[in-house]
Amino acid sequence: MSQKKRVLLLTTGGTIASENSEAGLAPQLASEGILNYMSDLKDYYDIEARDILNLDSSNIQAEEWQTIARAVMQGIDEDYDGIVITHGTDTMAYTASMLSFMLQNLKKPVVITGSQMPIANMLTDARSNLYTAFAAVDCGIKGVSIAFDHKIINGCRAVKVRTMGFEAFESVNAPYLGEIYANGMHNYNNREAAEPTGETVLKDKLCTDVFLLKLIPSTNPEIFDMLMNMNYRGVVLETFGAGGMHYVRRNLLDKLKMLTEKGISVVACSQCLYETSDFSIYEVGKRLLDCGVIPGRDMTTEAVVTKLMWALGQTNDPDEIHKIFNTNFVGEISLNA
Repeated sequence: MSQKKRVLLLTTGGTIASENSEAGLAPQLASEGILNYMSDLKDYYDIEARDILNLDSSNIQAEEWQTIARAVMQGIDEDYDGIVITHGTDTMAYTASMLSFMLQNLKKPVVITGSQMPIANMLTDARSNLYTAFAAVDCGIKGVSIAFDHKIINGCRAVKVRTMGFEAFESVNAPYLGEIYANGMHNYNNREAAEPTGETVLKDKLCTDVFLLKLIPSTNPEIFDMLMNMNYRGVVLETFGAGGMHYVRRNLLDKLKMLTEKGISVVACSQCLYETSDFSIYEVGKRLLDCGVIPGRDMTTEAVVTKLMWALGQTNDPDEIHKIFNTNFVGEISLNA
C-alpha cells in the first residue's frame, strides 16, 4: 500500500464555513468541523488542519494575503506534499493571483477552493470542490490554482463570473490546468510558464496604494489629479475594447502623461473579459504607449491589480515595474499577445 500524501488544510472562513446567524450567513465552522463532513478524505490522505482566519472573503485584504502566504510558506518548509486553502469565493481570484506572485518558484500544489453554499447544506458544492482540490494535490499540479466545479484553474487566470451558479469561475485567456471526468483527473500540465528553478521564496512585501478605474464615456480627467493628490503609486485602467479612451473634449491622455512623469505606474487592460488589449491597433492606443502606460495585454484585472501591488512592494523604480510586467512569472500573461 502506497504511503498517504501529507496535506496541510488551511481555513480562512468564507461561505464553505458559514452557518446561519441573526445577521445572515457568517463564517463560523472551524477546520475540524469542515473535515467532519469529509471524514473519508482521511482514509486517503494524512491531513493536518489549521485555522488561520475566519472571515467573509470581502474582508480579506492585503494583510490577510500576507498571513495566508506566510502560513503556506510554513507548510512548504514543513515538507507537506501539498496545501489546500478554503476561502470565500468573492475575492478568491484576487487571493489566488497575489499568492502566485508572493510565492516565487513554487514547486508544490497550493490549491484554493470554497463553495457557493455552506458545507452543511445538503445541496452544497463544497464537498465536490474539496475532493477536486485534494485530487489536484494528488496529481501534483504545481503552483497556485483554484479548484471549482471539477476544474483546476491557474490562480492568476481565474475570474469569478457568476454569483449563484456552481460554475462560479472561468479560466480567462488560458486553458484549464486539469479537469475531472468520470474516468478521473485529467492533468493537462499546461501552465504556460517556465518551470520554476531555485528555492521557493516568500516575497510578501506589498504596496496597497493602487487604484482601479473603469473608464466610462465622459470620465472627468480631473480624477487623475485627485489620485495624484491622494499619493497613489499605481493606477490600473480598464480601457475600452482593445485599449481605447477618449481625448476629445475630455482629454485623459494629458493627465495620464502627468501621472507617469511623476513616477506613478499606470497599467492599462481591457474591460472585455476575453482576449488581449493591443495598443498598436488604434491611434488612441499608440498615444497611450507614448504616455508611458504599461500594457496589461491579456491579463485579468485581478492579476493586474495584484501584480502591481506586489511589484510596487518590491521596487520604487518605474522602469523596474515595466520589467516586471514584461515578465511572465506563472502564466499570468501572454507576452506575445
